[in-house]
Amino acid sequence: MKKKIIHTLVYTYEIPVSLEEHLICLKPRSNGFQKLSNFDLKILPSSHSIFPLLSENGDDILKVVFTGSTNSLTIKSESDIETNIHPDLYHLNNDNDLSLPMKIESNNSLIGFIQGWLPNGQHDPAAIKIAQEALTGKNNNVLDFLYQLIELIKDRVKYTPRHLGPAWTAGRTLSERVGSCRDLAILLMETCRCVGIPSRFVSGYQFMDQPPEKYELHAWTEVFIPGYGWRGFDPSGCGLINHNYVALASSSESDLVAPVRGSFIGPSKVKSALEWKIEIT
Repeated sequence: MKKKIIHTLVYTYEIPVSLEEHLICLKPRSNGFQKLSNFDLKILPSSHSIFPLLSENGDDILKVVFTGSTNSLTIKSESDIETNIHPDLYHLNNDNDLSLPMKIESNNSLIGFIQGWLPNGQHDPAAIKIAQEALTGKNNNVLDFLYQLIELIKDRVKYTPRHLGPAWTAGRTLSERVGSCRDLAILLMETCRCVGIPSRFVSGYQFMDQPPEKYELHAWTEVFIPGYGWRGFDPSGCGLINHNYVALASSSESDLVAPVRGSFIGPSKVKSALEWKIEIT
C-alpha cells in the first residue's frame, strides 16, 4: 500500500529566542516491510545547517544547528512510502528454539534489549506479575506468550490518548488501568524483557481506513524472535502489526525517538506553544 505522509510541527515563542541544536526524527525507515521512495524536509527559519546521523538502532536522525533568533520554528516533512503485507508468524516455518525464557547469550548485540526498566536494571514487579499470568496455561512458546500477554493488557488497561509527559512505567500503567499508546508500548516491552524476549520502543504512524478527526504519532513495541527477526506488536491496536503501520525509529528509551528534541535560549518563563498536523493519504 502506497502512502503519503505530511507531518507539520509549528513552535511559537512569545518573544524572539535563540534555538539550540535540534534532533529531528521524522524520516521513516526503508527496509523489508516499508520502502521509502521520497523524503523532503522543510525548516523555517532558513538560517540553519543539517547534518545526517545514524542512531544506535540504525535509524535516520537529522541534527539541525541554527543561527540568529526567531519567534517561531516550523518543521514540515513529506514522505512517500510503500508498505508490504506482514505475514502471520503462526504460518511460517521456524526451526529455532522459541521456548521461554529465551536464550540469547550467543548474540551480545541483544543483551541491552532485555535489561530491566528500573534505574538499577531490575524488572518492574508489576511487569513480572503479569508475565507470570501470561505464561499460565499456555505452551512455553514466545508466540503463545505474546498473544496471551496482549489480551491481558487489553483487558487490564483502557487505551486513552495522553499528549503530555513521558511514558509511564509498567507499574503505573497497570495501577492506573488507563494508558496512552506509549504507556502500553513500555508495558509490553518491560513484560517481554522479564522472560528474556529482546524488545524495544517504536515511534511511527498508523494509517486508518476511516481517518480520525486528527492523526497523531503512534507508538508500539518491537520484539526480536529468532528466525523472524524484529517484529512489531501493538498492545493498543491489532496485536501483530500490519501494512497500515509506518515505523520512524526505535530505541530502549521512549524519549530518544521523539519527532523533535531540542531547546532554546531566552529569558526565564518565556511562554511557548506547539501545534501539529499529520496527514496520511
